[in-house]
Amino acid sequence: MNMLTVFVNERSLAVPEGSVVADAVAALDPLLAERVAAGGGYVTDARGIEIAADAVVRAGAILRVVTRGRPGTDADG
Repeated sequence: MNMLTVFVNERSLAVPEGSVVADAVAALDPLLAERVAAGGGYVTDARGIEIAADAVVRAGAILRVVTRGRPGTDADG
């Protein structure tokens, strides 16, 4: 299996070729990936543009996870 190097939140990770954004985030932190999947955050590319969790990653991809609020808090007050 061929592996690709991608960067998630500035951490270098090796993921299998054909992996999607959600797989790369899960490789960094499975709980963070669950939070993003539940709508508690989103992923951007190196330019800060939001990208879909099912987008295939390429070698050298730079991904940043942006979370909304803090886990366990009620954003509506």
